[in-house]
Amino acid sequence: MLVSRVPWPLEKGDKLRAYHQLKELVKHHEVYLCCLTDTVINPDALNELHKLTPHVQVIRLNRLLIGFNLFMGLFGKKPFQVRYFYQRRAHRKILRAIKQFNPDHIYCQLIRAAEYVKHLHEYKKTIDYMDALSAGQRRRIDKAPAWFRPFVREEAKRLTAYENLIFDYFDYHTIISEQDRQLIYHEKRNRIAIIPNGVNHEYFQPQKAEIKYELIFTGNMSYPPNVDCAQRLAKEIMPLVREHYPSVKLLLAGATPTRSVSELANANVEVSGWLDDIRTAYNSASIFVAPMRIGSGLQNKLLEAMSMNLPCVTTSLAARPMEATPDEHLLVGESNEDLARHIITLIEQKEYAKKIAAQGRQFVLDKFNWNKTVQSLIELISH
Repeated sequence: MLVSRVPWPLEKGDKLRAYHQLKELVKHHEVYLCCLTDTVINPDALNELHKLTPHVQVIRLNRLLIGFNLFMGLFGKKPFQVRYFYQRRAHRKILRAIKQFNPDHIYCQLIRAAEYVKHLHEYKKTIDYMDALSAGQRRRIDKAPAWFRPFVREEAKRLTAYENLIFDYFDYHTIISEQDRQLIYHEKRNRIAIIPNGVNHEYFQPQKAEIKYELIFTGNMSYPPNVDCAQRLAKEIMPLVREHYPSVKLLLAGATPTRSVSELANANVEVSGWLDDIRTAYNSASIFVAPMRIGSGLQNKLLEAMSMNLPCVTTSLAARPMEATPDEHLLVGESNEDLARHIITLIEQKEYAKKIAAQGRQFVLDKFNWNKTVQSLIELISH
């Protein structure tokens, strides 16, 4: 199992997916986990991963080489994020590990790691696209600073081509949702197996606690779609809600907030930064709001909030991959005015809010279970 980040702590979507898939895979297979990293790893990471498998290798990427590769990428065609994660020294270590372990199957998470194993035709291989990264990049173009837009546009173009190219190097392919599958531009894309994420429902359970905030949004607060979401919520939607409820409070909870997110803090908006237990944030709020307008894939934050029995307000971009039903499992709007109106409705109509929360929780309990979703992956790679 080759991943582009050490899957602990679980503050990013790809880490969360890798960790829980690994947790289920080791019940059926002996797994060698190989992780790339460009940062110093969390001191608890290896202990946590060794609880799942004794075979854990962490390969540190040289940051100077990362910079050099990105510069050279200006003159090539591969996506910048593929070049970011590729280094020859790391490649040699991965090939050595594969030779020693001699796996029956290689599972590669994200196209950014695909260069390391794409030519190993003697092994059965699965590529987990996870998201349609090219689509997420295209959605960022208009939101990027003017000077940076040409690079974002170029990366979107390169990702589209690479997602198509890399398909034929792998025997099996997985992705997180039907919406993302249809955004992979390969003639055989319908062969891509949909393997959604799950929720640890035993962990994300509603608990009684003091409600301090009417609204909450969670996520990695350095990830551009989350940064955009936090800014939209605090600057554009909150003022509309405060016209009706001036004292309404918002919590923005999540790791590594950018300066632009930290600067959103005021008397009505709190920015928490990293929390050891994100459940304390969910438990302290009444309504989860995720006004996503860029990004791709399945929003784990929504699944967690619904599992925590919070009524949720979001956009079709986030609701559609879940295949959730608007006005039944959650409330969906596109404009700031629509989203604000949904929030006001949930504040005013307590029983309706409880109904949406209960139906949303049952929906994720039934559909998003790690044991169930990873079983589909196990069946795929056991062919």
